[in-house]
Amino acid sequence: MKLTIQRSEIKGTVNAPPSKSYTHRAIAIAALSKSARVHFPLVSEDTKATMRASEAFGAYIESKKDALIIKGFDGELKTPDNVIDVANSGTTLRIMTAVASLAEGATVLTGDASIRTRPNTPLLNSLNDLGAEAFSTRGNGMAPIVVRGKMRGGRVYIDGTISSQFISALLIACPFAENETEVMISGELKSRPYVNITIEMLRSAGARITTDGRDSFRIPPGQRYNMRSYNVPGDFSSASYMMAAGALCGEVTIKNLYPSEQGDAVLMDILAQMGAQVKWDEKKGDVWVSKSELHGITVDVGKTPDLVPTLAVLGAASEGTMVIKNAEHVRYKETDRLHAMTTELKKMGVDITEEKDRLIIKGGKMRGAEVHGWDDHRIVMALAVAGMIADGTTIDTVESVSISYPGFFDDLRKLGASVSET
Repeated sequence: MKLTIQRSEIKGTVNAPPSKSYTHRAIAIAALSKSARVHFPLVSEDTKATMRASEAFGAYIESKKDALIIKGFDGELKTPDNVIDVANSGTTLRIMTAVASLAEGATVLTGDASIRTRPNTPLLNSLNDLGAEAFSTRGNGMAPIVVRGKMRGGRVYIDGTISSQFISALLIACPFAENETEVMISGELKSRPYVNITIEMLRSAGARITTDGRDSFRIPPGQRYNMRSYNVPGDFSSASYMMAAGALCGEVTIKNLYPSEQGDAVLMDILAQMGAQVKWDEKKGDVWVSKSELHGITVDVGKTPDLVPTLAVLGAASEGTMVIKNAEHVRYKETDRLHAMTTELKKMGVDITEEKDRLIIKGGKMRGAEVHGWDDHRIVMALAVAGMIADGTTIDTVESVSISYPGFFDDLRKLGASVSET
């Protein structure tokens, strides 16, 4: 599906969608508990994949208005009757690969063409070191993946430079191991805020995990979870597109954004450094952003890879030079997002240089173009914001926003953006 975005002036208020990261984890932890209600979840293509996978292991999930009622399996998994298809959800694949190590039999996990190109070797090696059997059917560390339990525990070293999801997956599964587990990180732990989210949620469910705050996690054995009720917060990653739109095209208030462990909240500080007018009422959960003259800065995205498409567009519309650094891990997302943003912004006349672990963007005027969304929700949403300050930009694969922000284009229209079907 294609949509055309015209130059737009926007003003108004929207609600940030619920957090995809928190929803994934809440479903998995609730499934590993006896029973729980997950309030205000994000129901999207990605989180539906986590629901299906949880049900494959024996959970029962009922969807009510603004809540999921989950009857869990209390750490006693059944072996799935069929292959688990995670569709396009890398978070589902990584978390459920680790959860599968708690089942007696063999579990097969796979996904769409994009998922079958994403690396998982550090997680598979760790599960093998912890006493499970885990391997890629093609021997390349990519799905399809086979996992046979049960995990016993022990000490394991895992590469932290590719994805924090590997560490989050282990932290969710390892409390059920027979022996104490120590997870040691080698290399820089990328996207650390997502690991902090996992620990925060596990502790709220009664899990015992200790950490030195840097590169070591100790997990006592034989634990059980007791997640009874959980409220999913608003998503700063999804809100980043509306914040950028406000800074470039008008005035926007985004509601339902409260303090949490979400690293992408740093975008408010980044926008302020670039010269934007930004205010955050933490008690009300309201973020206000107004159109401003922006200038490029240097941003380290080691902890916040999901902001890269948004930052690339902000840099393209700013005075001076924007440098997005420490970004090589962004190449291992749904797409190689460094390459994707470079390719598409060049079509819009942007002076952008792609290096191994960075983007260098010289700001200027963008022109309308026909661009490719790469079947990637974050690429599509970022390009939609770019289209609002260029004339006549057409984006394909726009249906991919259903992965994390199903109402994205409806919200843009609500704010006054010119969005039409092609």
